[in-house]
Amino acid sequence: MQIRIGRIFAGAAAALLMLSGMALAEQAEGTIKQVSKENMTLTLDNGKSYKLNAEMDVDALSAGMEVVIAYDVTGGENVITDMQVVE
Repeated sequence: MQIRIGRIFAGAAAALLMLSGMALAEQAEGTIKQVSKENMTLTLDNGKSYKLNAEMDVDALSAGMEVVIAYDVTGGENVITDMQVVE
């Protein structure tokens, strides 16, 4: 019985590690090319758009700012989870 429980535990641990690996955020850095307050998005100089979350101060962002962002891909959109302005 102990061997079976050990196998179940090992399988569950492996599955948890796989799922947690998929939840890791992606990262991007660059210069803000455009900010859309209407769509709550920003576009970097790499041409990709990123969705701002409701907690972010859109008015504090402007074209030309250097940023490093962490984001998740949710429903086909790059949703920003964290952002730092490079000074």
